[in-house]
Amino acid sequence: MIDQTTIPALSERIERLDFLQAMAELDALYPGKLVFSTSLGQEDQVITQLIAQHQLPVEIFTLDTGRLFYETYDLLARTIVKYGVDIKTYYPNTASVEQFVRDKGINSFYESVENRKSCCYIRKVEPLKRALTGKMVWVTGLRAEQSPNRKQMKKLEWDPANQILKYNPLLDWTMDHLLEYIHAHKIPYNPLHDKGFVSIGCAPCTRAILPGEDARAGRWWWESSQKECGLHENSALAK
Repeated sequence: MIDQTTIPALSERIERLDFLQAMAELDALYPGKLVFSTSLGQEDQVITQLIAQHQLPVEIFTLDTGRLFYETYDLLARTIVKYGVDIKTYYPNTASVEQFVRDKGINSFYESVENRKSCCYIRKVEPLKRALTGKMVWVTGLRAEQSPNRKQMKKLEWDPANQILKYNPLLDWTMDHLLEYIHAHKIPYNPLHDKGFVSIGCAPCTRAILPGEDARAGRWWWESSQKECGLHENSALAK
């Protein structure tokens, strides 16, 4: 159990440390309880490379919604081979998916925000909760530049929805810094990024962005609401 009164002081310390120092401190505090979620995005590929290079004691997992791009699956396979890491895959509950599709339709997420969020919950949020069970620190590839919601986050913060510490080591990285690191270390990445896909999720819900659009514009582009699926909503903004 994490004493939440100690989180502000811990957060302040972690803010001053680089990635490896922070991971060492968090592992010392919560040995065997660190987990990293990768969606195979550019940010996540950087963290996977760092974990593999330094053989950090962090469990890595990904969520297979069943509707990802072929390029994402291919990248997952290539990443496992290149870095020799074990990336555990979590899938949505089959009965829940079948019921949702039967009741709402295969592409009902285009019809309403409620339907889309229900689909995201079944395919992403519920599997995430299973993946985080028993863990104390959740490492993510979130960056502040990605959305207004993420600008309010801290490198280390309490996630009330999942009752876990969330560590966002790349929060202050710019896109230029990210790409420079990827190319310098020859990190494999999704070829869709070179075609204008900045944020890549499920195939039916992701498009390339247009010139001048923000990074999240290609996600659920038919909606005008907050562009989050429920995995990383700030508690103050979550509905």
